[in-house]
Amino acid sequence: MKKLLFSLLVIILSTSCSSEKKQLDISGEWTVRLDSTDVGIKESWQGNLFETSMQLPGTTDDAGLGTPNALEPALSKPQLLYLTRLHSYVGVAWYSREISVPAQWNDKELFLDLERALWDTQVWVDNKKVEGHEESLSTPHRYNLTPYMTCGKKHILTIRVDNRKRYDISNGMAHAYTDHTQIKWNGILGDMTVRAMEKIRLESVQLYPDVKNKQVKAVISFSNNTPAAEHALLSMKVSAKNGSQQLEEQVKKMDVKAGASSVELLYNMGDNPILWNEFTPEMYQATVTLEANGRVSEIKEDFGMRQLETNGDKMLMNNKPLFLRGTLECCIFPLTGTPPMNKEGWQKVYAAAKEYGLNHLRFHSWCPPEAAFEAADEMGFYLQVELPAWVLTIGQDSSAVRFLREEADRIIKNYGNHPSFCLWSLGNELQGDFTILSAMLDELKAKDNRHLYVTTSFTFEGGHGGWPESNDDFFVTQWTNKGWVRGQGVFNQLSPTFDKDYSESVAGIQVPLITHEIGQYSVYPDLTEISKYTGVLKPLNFMAVKNDLEKKKLLDKAPDYLMASGKLAAILYKEEIERALKTDGISGFQLLDLHDFPGQGTALVGLLNAFWESKGIIDGKAFREFCSPVVPLLRFPKAVYKNDEMFQAKIELCNYGNDILTNKTLHWDILDKGRSVKHGEIQVGELKFGYNGKLGEISVPLTDIQNASKLEVCVKVIGTDYVNRWNIWVYPEGEKVEWGNVKYTRNYDQAMAWLNEGQKVLFNPDWKKMKGIEGKFVPVFWSPVHFPNQAGTMGVLCNPAHKALADFPTDMHTDWQWWDLNKNSKTMITDSIQGGTPIVEMVDNFTNNRRLASLYEGKVHGGKLVLATFDLQSDLENRPVAKQMLVSLLKYMNSTDFDPTIIENFEEIKDMFDRNSKQPV
Repeated sequence: MKKLLFSLLVIILSTSCSSEKKQLDISGEWTVRLDSTDVGIKESWQGNLFETSMQLPGTTDDAGLGTPNALEPALSKPQLLYLTRLHSYVGVAWYSREISVPAQWNDKELFLDLERALWDTQVWVDNKKVEGHEESLSTPHRYNLTPYMTCGKKHILTIRVDNRKRYDISNGMAHAYTDHTQIKWNGILGDMTVRAMEKIRLESVQLYPDVKNKQVKAVISFSNNTPAAEHALLSMKVSAKNGSQQLEEQVKKMDVKAGASSVELLYNMGDNPILWNEFTPEMYQATVTLEANGRVSEIKEDFGMRQLETNGDKMLMNNKPLFLRGTLECCIFPLTGTPPMNKEGWQKVYAAAKEYGLNHLRFHSWCPPEAAFEAADEMGFYLQVELPAWVLTIGQDSSAVRFLREEADRIIKNYGNHPSFCLWSLGNELQGDFTILSAMLDELKAKDNRHLYVTTSFTFEGGHGGWPESNDDFFVTQWTNKGWVRGQGVFNQLSPTFDKDYSESVAGIQVPLITHEIGQYSVYPDLTEISKYTGVLKPLNFMAVKNDLEKKKLLDKAPDYLMASGKLAAILYKEEIERALKTDGISGFQLLDLHDFPGQGTALVGLLNAFWESKGIIDGKAFREFCSPVVPLLRFPKAVYKNDEMFQAKIELCNYGNDILTNKTLHWDILDKGRSVKHGEIQVGELKFGYNGKLGEISVPLTDIQNASKLEVCVKVIGTDYVNRWNIWVYPEGEKVEWGNVKYTRNYDQAMAWLNEGQKVLFNPDWKKMKGIEGKFVPVFWSPVHFPNQAGTMGVLCNPAHKALADFPTDMHTDWQWWDLNKNSKTMITDSIQGGTPIVEMVDNFTNNRRLASLYEGKVHGGKLVLATFDLQSDLENRPVAKQMLVSLLKYMNSTDFDPTIIENFEEIKDMFDRNSKQPV
């Protein structure tokens, strides 16, 4: 019955192919045989179909083939390393089906094209092996079937796919070949066709735009598989895809010699070619036709007229400064474990990125398929492509170097015409022999000038990484020899300032610099995502977190953990981006990441989830205020002020839009709960392309702010949507610390003695001597699984309406005013405390899910206790935040509102504290 179905399918395919049609779609039902021991194709298999069937394009995971998952959710490895495949298979698989090509193709050459496979393929027709094998991770696999097939006759086509690692180009995490994001799938993806081609034909057309001279150079390759040269007529015609331009056809008479050859044509694009960029992503289509022996071969190639170049430390697109607002794409597609092979899938990705103000994606250690380039071309998105390499031993394996060189040539041939293909890196964080990498870079630059090149996207290799390589067109790095260019290196160490940039770090660098993988701020898992995983991957990591929270009766806290950690991450991403924008010598940033990275220990560093969907932390409109072509900026020295100080700030603006802005009014406003405290306007004649500094100043006395307040400073460009805003905090100067009837001590025994007397006690142990978790301002870096030896907290969680915080204005999450308190503290693990209530909690990382707090209240032996593990004692006159917290706590403790619940076992946590501290007030 199954063979009957195949025969019917063959008939349908054959009869549906007219003599004019030159392509046969061979997707559909195939039979499959897994060959895990690599026995090879047996005589008994030859010329036969296998027992099991599945759909191609597709993967064995899609078909439910391979080793089924036996793991259960657990907060341990391997469940926490990455999403879990429901079925896994790494090895050889054989795919087979009957096909018949039309009899009318008997004078053609037949080629099999398989758009994407991992890693190696080989092909048989009936019982004959087709010559050669293909091993690309990035481009289509192609076979000449002409000697093996008879047109109009049935044949059994068998494809062997071997997805085992072939070369040492990956440390197990390079995204072209990994289980951390993209799975190590077996199967075939994308288009699967047999094409009929003329014996004398066009082989490829590579198009090199020249904007300055208003022309495009076409490098046209031919194949002539007849014995002698043939007279031919070559023509080329270009038209704008939007229909606005139809350019003249150019015709050339020529001889096409036997074998392979090529010719160059210069095509005039007219007086006003439409230029391609993020604002006007207009595309052209070149139609190249070859007529020989009465037969026609034709290739249509889309391209864009764009000039990407550098001028010193500036990157230019069509002679205008270009700033790349980017994030990474690491082949994260949780439903399939494979990249989309259609434009719709990529349009969703780019639309989400554009919603958040981005114009750039870096494909970390992999190259996407054709559809990704097509969608980016149409949507005006800039792409950085990388060879499928993340390895520390470049040069040790000569076959690996050979493979990378050949892969680069294949990428040029298949994707080089796309205007969205702007940047090219040889790989991520490469180490090893840099002379080999340098030679490879020179080879690529000589072959293809349509892109800008960099040796590696950062490196830890000694003697490299802190400065560009001599032949780099641009530079991707975390730091230079002069200092950091990303906030991870400074935000936790230096008190908050908003007048800093990275100018000192980038001084002297003569190529454009792009900051490498900025952010990596971990966000607590969004457990509502679990139901979204309806494909081949199961979120055992998320499920384990949920189970642990349920066991600990904390599941209701999960949404708050998500929001508190996420809001802190968004605040830090904002400052990361603004520091890059404020640095005149920086040409872009690459976030890690706008969306979650489910591998490498469940690195949930995104403000969007792994599906490119919002987590509700910050919407695109708010994010675009500081991540857009045009961004108002503000430099000011600190976040916290006393009301006898002046708020002084300098207004700046970055303009990487499509036009110079003229005769604009900048409006600034300082708001207290939405009410304007002070405002003003600045007239600006011209906002040039790039960084615009010294546009004006704000200088406002804060004496009118009588109560502790959070203020919002807002700057906008009148008549546009460009607006940005910042929070500052103002506390009354000279406010006295009123102890009332509250007792203060740093000594546990003294606290107990007073509590036994029924006193109100503020117990503030010396945080440097107590047991607990190191106080930090920034959350977990990347992943607590991947980097376990780090303080594991993820920010403040509190109720802003709690009366203890009435004079300490705050949101429910960490903001910049918490820096001093968090840094000068220990976080208590409060799992063992029975009763009482945390006033200020800290979000724990998802591998531990402990109850954490830095401020706790409760009744103990008739007394009333507030336990604060922030430093509320040292140098208060120079630490206004600590003083204001103390003032707010004392007002609360001296009020009738202070009526906490009972702590039943306070004595049992005494070992947390240093018993020798003797500093009662």
